[in-house]
Formats: sequence, structure tokens, C-alpha cells
Amino acid sequence: MKQRLQFFAKAPQIMKAVSALNKAVDECGLEVSLLHLIKLRASQINGCSYCVEMHSREARRDGETETRLYLVAAWKES
Repeated sequence: MKQRLQFFAKAPQIMKAVSALNKAVDECGLEVSLLHLIKLRASQINGCSYCVEMHSREARRDGETETRLYLVAAWKES
């Protein structure tokens, strides 16, 4: 998927803050598999297809199952 906006070029200070937040989240102590699902759900809520694709790809790379990835969208029912 091609990124349509160059975030770091357009808003470097915001992206610096986003990177710092992401680093803090990654270091918070939660298991990596749960962090992938949280990031995927946040991307769904934000309506960012680029991020949904990125986080689902990263989760698969790290061994997440297809079933758990599919169920993120229906987490209340599952």
C-alpha cells in the first residue's frame, strides 16, 4: 500500500511526539501480541487503512493468528 502523505515532512514535531508515544507504549510491559491488537484496533477506530494494513502485517510477522486479527473488529462480540 502506498502512503499518500509524508507525515514526517508535513508535521515533524507531531511525528516526533507520536514516535515518543509509540516508544513508551512498546516499553510499557504489555506482551507484544496484545500491543499489536491494541494498535490494530486504534487504527480501525481512526479509520486509517494504511495503519490497519501495517499493524496487521506486523502482527502476522510476529506470529499472531488470523483468527485473533479478524476478531479485533468484533471484539465486543468475541
